[in-house]
Amino acid sequence: MPFRGWLPIERLTAGLGDFTPGPGPRTLALPGVPLVALAICYEIIFPGHVVDDLFRPDWIFNATNDAWFGTSIGPEQHLASARMRAVEEGLPVIRAANTGISAVIDANGEIVARLDTGETGIIDASLPSARPPTLYASFGDWMLLALILASWSWAMATNATARYRRMRNTVMQRCG
Repeated sequence: MPFRGWLPIERLTAGLGDFTPGPGPRTLALPGVPLVALAICYEIIFPGHVVDDLFRPDWIFNATNDAWFGTSIGPEQHLASARMRAVEEGLPVIRAANTGISAVIDANGEIVARLDTGETGIIDASLPSARPPTLYASFGDWMLLALILASWSWAMATNATARYRRMRNTVMQRCG
């Protein structure tokens, strides 16, 4: 939960209860429904924390209330995060917002159907199919570390090659 590391009035509210993190993402197996991962409200904004790595779902359901965004661009940003999770995981996302933007998003992050902020209605759309697990779904943030390491190695190799050529040219000029 964002901002949960410390609360300035925690001693005053200690008797009211607290939030404790659960075991992490879990896949739900419901009769007659493809396997589903649940992301409640802003849980959808956290990459790598939506899908159970060991029991991959067929789709992600995001139930949310965007009322607290008011008339800001918040609902669009929240929707953009849901689209990003679809792309990262290769899974379709169904987003149901009682205020805000409801949408059906395919595994490529494309919006198949949508109800905008302030609209009431029903989205009648088929569940898009999932893609095979993406590199991010398989390796998570380790991909970023691998790319940084590869880039650093390439830069060091390029630098070493350039220094070797300069040194060789200097020696060749002195020798003759």
